[in-house]
Amino acid sequence: MTHAFDKDLEDRLVRYAAIDTQSDEDAPGAPSTAIQLVLLRLLETELTEMGASNVELTDYGVVLATIPGTAEGPTVGFLAHVDTAPQFNATGVKPRVVRGYNGGEITFPDNPDLVLSPTDFPYLATKQGHDIVTASGTTLLGADDKAGVAIIMTAAEHLLAHPEIPHGPIRIAFTPDEEIGRGVSPRLPKDLGADFAYTFDGGKVGEIEFETFSADAAEVTVTGVSIHPGFAKDKMVNAIHLAAKIIQTLPHVTMTPETTDGVDGFIHATDMVGGSSEMKLRFILRDFEREGLAAKGALLQQVCDAVAATEPRATITCEIRPQYRNMRYWLEKDMTPVDLANEACRKIGLAPVSVPIRGGTDGSRLTEMGVPTPNLFTGMQNIHGPLEWISVQDMAVATELCLTLSELAAKPA
Repeated sequence: MTHAFDKDLEDRLVRYAAIDTQSDEDAPGAPSTAIQLVLLRLLETELTEMGASNVELTDYGVVLATIPGTAEGPTVGFLAHVDTAPQFNATGVKPRVVRGYNGGEITFPDNPDLVLSPTDFPYLATKQGHDIVTASGTTLLGADDKAGVAIIMTAAEHLLAHPEIPHGPIRIAFTPDEEIGRGVSPRLPKDLGADFAYTFDGGKVGEIEFETFSADAAEVTVTGVSIHPGFAKDKMVNAIHLAAKIIQTLPHVTMTPETTDGVDGFIHATDMVGGSSEMKLRFILRDFEREGLAAKGALLQQVCDAVAATEPRATITCEIRPQYRNMRYWLEKDMTPVDLANEACRKIGLAPVSVPIRGGTDGSRLTEMGVPTPNLFTGMQNIHGPLEWISVQDMAVATELCLTLSELAAKPA
């Protein structure tokens, strides 16, 4: 199976994925990690060299660029994020390409016990003959979302090399820190200057997503009473014990990521650090509806209050902060960008599929801030872990979608 964009996409993904760009929720600043600037500066250089206009790296860590319009039409934005998830090792990524996938199990050179099986992952079974990109077994790959970066860069280079293709003005943005919920600066909507936009940060071919989780983050701090354990009788209050009670009291079989799917939300304990004198617990709260999200926050607060009541000498605080909201609340008022993406999908021979995202994108925040931004497929699979993979040919289809969208947007209404 061959495609005009395959070589460029493969080259870009392999080069970009080898650069460590992991974000860090505990670090201030934008980007949260200086290593992200390595890729951001590379993209800035490559965009300049290919002839894009208005190329800049903002002081909040976003690369912006323009592909000048060749026809009348709205300004359309295309976005992808450069950071990789903090949840799994992303240092020393060694991308490799399994050419002409034979439909069997894929093994990993740096982790002989790891196996990527089409039996476990049926979507892989549909990619026989494709060129499959994975990491070497000890890291994630980072196709989330360097596949999106590669797709947009490949489409941009094609449009700049072919000014005969009719399209309106196109704005490109590569963001940092999406994985930690800090990819969209309050200044980005104005600086992007798009009438509507798309993130290329989705999975299976054909998926056009306009509904995401609504999300809050919570931090619980448990402060006990510290004293030498040899003299602790009736004096010490062990923060670890109280933290464990909080975890144990929360629902375990009805409201955790591993027990929910579809449109069910969850409370997910992500970190638990500290010692006997003080413990910090971090949670992410997710639900597709505002009311459900608020109820989960209230439940966490109630559990903290109940545990605190068992030990009045301790202090337990629960701070909840908003992260993003379901983009559906805004997009359902004007489905134009979604309808356009569906039309582009059909034009390249695909049946568009829309399913709620059990996660969020930079588009969630952008949509809430006034730039309608649905999410489009890239082909990425098994993200945030060592079994992550993507088909180069799926990426090529996403590139075709990007180009087709650009043309369709320029058509008169």
